[in-house]
Amino acid sequence: MAAVETTPGDSVQHDAPPEASPAPVGLLAGDPMSLGLPSFIVGSVALGLVLVGMVPAAAVGASLPIILAATAAGLFIATIWAAAVGQSAVASVFGVFAGFWLSYAFLVLGLTHNWFGIAATDVASTEELFLTAWLIVIVLLTLATLRLPLAFTAVLVLVDIALLLVLLGTANNSSGLLKVGGVVALVFAALGAYIFVGTAAQATGGPAVPLGRPILH
Repeated sequence: MAAVETTPGDSVQHDAPPEASPAPVGLLAGDPMSLGLPSFIVGSVALGLVLVGMVPAAAVGASLPIILAATAAGLFIATIWAAAVGQSAVASVFGVFAGFWLSYAFLVLGLTHNWFGIAATDVASTEELFLTAWLIVIVLLTLATLRLPLAFTAVLVLVDIALLLVLLGTANNSSGLLKVGGVVALVFAALGAYIFVGTAAQATGGPAVPLGRPILH
């Protein structure tokens, strides 16, 4: 407070300009991949197991509890976290995959409960539309990650391959192609697990794992 003399014995108290408070330390910190990667992995494993035939074909919704409650939710949280700490590329990847998993869940629920009024004869073409749209977007995302370490680009290339195989399997009513797509999904889940091991090691004070050199510099 600053005192200004007016008349003898009197003074008026004026508020001094407030000093800027120091920014909280550690409020926006950490590595969002420590949440985003395991969220992505568990959904990929669940979908891969569905595609390879671990459950009957009629039980296509078996993976949805994991995909909705863990994968989509975890990736949306990781997206916000990454954006808050200024990791735009990570936020982009996680945000795109959060949208993919959530829209996949809506597709399966909508088709099995007739939410969208789609006739049974149009289900296959609807699935083809879904897969084509996401294949285009994730191919673009793959190209956008060519300056990231090679392991990240490899995951996205495998996702592209899996989507293409599932699209071809759907278009040709081929259970064999769907199973191969499921195998590829399990492979990119395994590669994601490798990246997560390195992330977890660094978070606990250990060394990083090699991720490879970027394709573009």
